[in-house]
Amino acid sequence: MTQIKVPSLGESVSEATVAQWLKKEGDAVKADEPIVELETDKVTLEVNAPEDGVITSITIGEGEDVEVGTILGEIEAGAAANDASSSDKSDNKDEKAAAAKQDEKKEEKADSGKDQSDKLSPAVRKLVDENDIDPSDIKGTGKDGRLTKGDVQDYLETQKSAPASKSSKPAAPKEPRDLGPREERVKMTRLRQKIAEKLKEAQDTAAMLTTFNEVDMTAVMEARKTYQDGFVKKHGVKLGFMSFFTKACVNALKEFPAVNAEIDGTDIIYKNYYDISMAVSTPQGLVVPVIKDCDSKSMAQIEKDIIDVGTRARDGQLAIDELSGGTFTITNGGIFGSLNSTPIINTPQSAILGMHKIQQRPMVMPDGSIEARPMMYLALSYDHRIIDGKEAVSFLVRVKDALEDPQRLILEV
Repeated sequence: MTQIKVPSLGESVSEATVAQWLKKEGDAVKADEPIVELETDKVTLEVNAPEDGVITSITIGEGEDVEVGTILGEIEAGAAANDASSSDKSDNKDEKAAAAKQDEKKEEKADSGKDQSDKLSPAVRKLVDENDIDPSDIKGTGKDGRLTKGDVQDYLETQKSAPASKSSKPAAPKEPRDLGPREERVKMTRLRQKIAEKLKEAQDTAAMLTTFNEVDMTAVMEARKTYQDGFVKKHGVKLGFMSFFTKACVNALKEFPAVNAEIDGTDIIYKNYYDISMAVSTPQGLVVPVIKDCDSKSMAQIEKDIIDVGTRARDGQLAIDELSGGTFTITNGGIFGSLNSTPIINTPQSAILGMHKIQQRPMVMPDGSIEARPMMYLALSYDHRIIDGKEAVSFLVRVKDALEDPQRLILEV
């Protein structure tokens, strides 16, 4: 038999949930064929068959949590599909035998506890009962292994000195409320739980503040219109808004390094690289893949990378390392129609830029005339512990200036 195990899930990821079995017991599989999907707090990944054979047992069901190395099931190498049923029967017998042995062990332990309880002196029995202790949990040092009062007192002192998280009993979980006739209960996915945890963590730990500005998108829209055909012909990808914003942010991050830094205890870690996280909405929830080294990439390459990670994010095909290590985040709520918002920092980063819907608004021009211009509100949420208000406002102004005069992106001014 070959065991199907939970593979390494990547740095900082130790648990997953069995999302879906793609095969069932008795199914023949080929080596490297996907057989089960696992959902982590970052991505959904597939576990492939280690070799040709038949799945003889599935030990972990859908919806159950597992750790790296957990045995999910077994494959009988080279077995024919019609042998699966007999193998299953054999496994069932083994499982029943194992269960019977387990029951016997439980009974033996209970009997042992009862025998030990019968041998307790009145003083020891009183101490055990008052503190609700199972005598079998304590090693006796008296004659024939009997418990002494000192044994129980030492045990109690050990429990008191242990960390509270280990010695104290966990609070009873809140009872789920009764559902109404038109309600249904669905367990949060591991990804959704992680999103909730990180967002709450950001609000609890960062001194979060948001500053706003607006940008006239005329120049960017004209540049796209003028060069779109040639850009597509040469690079095979459309010139979008995101590459302009990415380049504008990178230039501003170079000028204001605190916006690209993070807090580590009482230290500030300044990052001399520019790996930009891009928020992507997927059917499973929000993920934030990272486009690395944006300072050294062309706008065409940035557009290609954004399309690539966005597509794979929605298909659940991102690797773990593509979701970690970003230095600054850009999120575009405008694609859903958002006019303005206050984005939440993507910890441990210190700032996030929110893009919004482009909307024609009347603007007073330098000569006093009024024109309808394509305007977008920008929002920069930042950690005030590390970024001062002046830096945050100046950063956002640099982004605005670069977008309203895209030549600045070439000159890096």
